[in-house]
Amino acid sequence: MVEPSYVPVLPTTRAARLAFSHLDARVRRRIAPLWTVVPRVGPERIRGTRPIPDPDTDPAGLRSWLMPRMNSLIEVMADAQGWVDTAHVEGLLEASATSLWQLATKSSLRLVTGPERDPSQQRYIADLAFLSGRGLGLRVLLDEPPDEAQATELRSLVERLRQPPTLLDLILDVGPVLDPLQSGRTALIALDLLAPLLPWRTVVLASGAFPRTSEDAPTQPFRITARHDWHLYRSVRAARPDFPRRLTYGDYSVEHVCRANIAPSRHPDSPAWGLLRYTTAESFLLARAPTRGRNHAFRARATARWIVEGGSFRGVDGTGLSAGGQWLHSCAYGDGPSGCGSPEKSGSSGVDRLDQAPQGRGVLGVVEGVGGTPRGRPGGTATW
Repeated sequence: MVEPSYVPVLPTTRAARLAFSHLDARVRRRIAPLWTVVPRVGPERIRGTRPIPDPDTDPAGLRSWLMPRMNSLIEVMADAQGWVDTAHVEGLLEASATSLWQLATKSSLRLVTGPERDPSQQRYIADLAFLSGRGLGLRVLLDEPPDEAQATELRSLVERLRQPPTLLDLILDVGPVLDPLQSGRTALIALDLLAPLLPWRTVVLASGAFPRTSEDAPTQPFRITARHDWHLYRSVRAARPDFPRRLTYGDYSVEHVCRANIAPSRHPDSPAWGLLRYTTAESFLLARAPTRGRNHAFRARATARWIVEGGSFRGVDGTGLSAGGQWLHSCAYGDGPSGCGSPEKSGSSGVDRLDQAPQGRGVLGVVEGVGGTPRGRPGGTATW
């Protein structure tokens, strides 16, 4: 596996899998997603904790639900590089065993475990990783600054799993960046304390800044949120210019950090509004747009113009834009209902549905930025 330039942390939802499948092959070669398998049933899992007893009490149901989803993930990834974290479905090992075996033997993905997990599950994942020959990712959740005890715990885990350092990846997951200064301190402590423990194959620093939009979209139709994830990475790199190896950037794309902790809705609502998202070098622009109702096309175009006519939009005349940016420009200055739906439905009548796969264009924008846009900053991308 070639060391990636970017690690998007994605839930194994149908929308995210579809988004990844639509990425250009040249982009896919430069990234390595960290997929997190979503739970089958609720409630929402609390980050870094193991619910006891496991909320999923139906082994047969989990087995039949999980297998086709993992087969789909294997098909989508093909020979692309990446990791897969199955923490939410490992509690019923007998039910998930076949799917985990498939991931280990028929995919290009590396399995993931972490210090906070059940020792029997850690051992099982490590055995499958050994069988695959691709090694293992160790995902360390940094909701609090790590200390010497946690460093000892990580070192002990490595010793128990008996995997050579050349086959181990260290994934430092800061989680949601609510306080940039505190998250920056946490990341630096982790880098100084945990990165030197071994000559890791890959070191990833991941965090998330995208808001939990469903909580405030009705009351905040227009919102600008700082990209604290990208700012965090840059500040850490600046504070440790002599870090002896490459530190790979990771983020949660245009998903909230807890998205992968939530089971898919069996009866998803169809809201009367959609969320238009534009990712700039420094921020997320979010705008609530109607998907139906009287004059909804006119109002959707006005919402698009709020973004296009803002100072952060690239390509004032509509040229030199990504596919998402081109669609957004056309939506803003078009006429009538046709062409103001999602980018995938630009020829449809009106904004009549949400595009459920915004991750792909968010990933593309970051790859372009990390790969060498001015000052290495991610460029603008538009998503629904």
